[in-house]
Amino acid sequence: MANSKNNQAPTNPSRRNLLKSAGLVGAAVASSGAATQVIAADSSSSNCPPQPLEREALETLTAAENETLEALVDRILPSDENGPGAREARAAHYIDRSLASDNKEARGGYAIGLTILDEYARSNHGKPFHQLGASDQDAIITSVIDGDVPGFNPSGRGFFGMVRAHTIQGTFSDPYYGGNRNFVGWDMIGYPGVRIAASESDVAQGRALAPNHQSAYDISTFTKDMGKTGGAGNAN
Repeated sequence: MANSKNNQAPTNPSRRNLLKSAGLVGAAVASSGAATQVIAADSSSSNCPPQPLEREALETLTAAENETLEALVDRILPSDENGPGAREARAAHYIDRSLASDNKEARGGYAIGLTILDEYARSNHGKPFHQLGASDQDAIITSVIDGDVPGFNPSGRGFFGMVRAHTIQGTFSDPYYGGNRNFVGWDMIGYPGVRIAASESDVAQGRALAPNHQSAYDISTFTKDMGKTGGAGNAN
């Protein structure tokens, strides 16, 4: 989203340069870590309309909450002329799944925060949040970060920070967890994919190494255990 007076977002218009300079390649196969410390984009350079997404069953979010969340993650890491962003990576789907498992404690915060965000949009702009233009959405998000929108628990800044962290996780974590659809997050940062071993030739190619578009759980060394909750985060 656009830069605020509290410096929540960087002013560098190239999100990919930002991601590379932040050293996020090493965080690509994890669901948390260094990626959670930065906002992924300055969306002021994004002029691409969102593309239709396939419908998927929701595990925890309501349909209205999901619409608001889809719009919010799209402003945190939007698509642009260089390629897709968090919306196309299905970061919101990752978040929905994680709220049924590893992030259960955050469900209440999402329910409160997404409702307040949408109600504030309707009250001040006459439309739900997901129907507003990018500039109006960014203005609302800035107000939330600056503490000008009451009702968040514990704060608007805390809510935005939580969603930002989960958006980055959903965009760059292993696709097994529900996000990074079609490996768009890994392609965005030039991560070549999970490998058990790297040959001398692989190492010599460096960033020119062709991506293998393979989840860690496509490798027989790893196993999956989805029996406990059916949600993300239960791989062994």
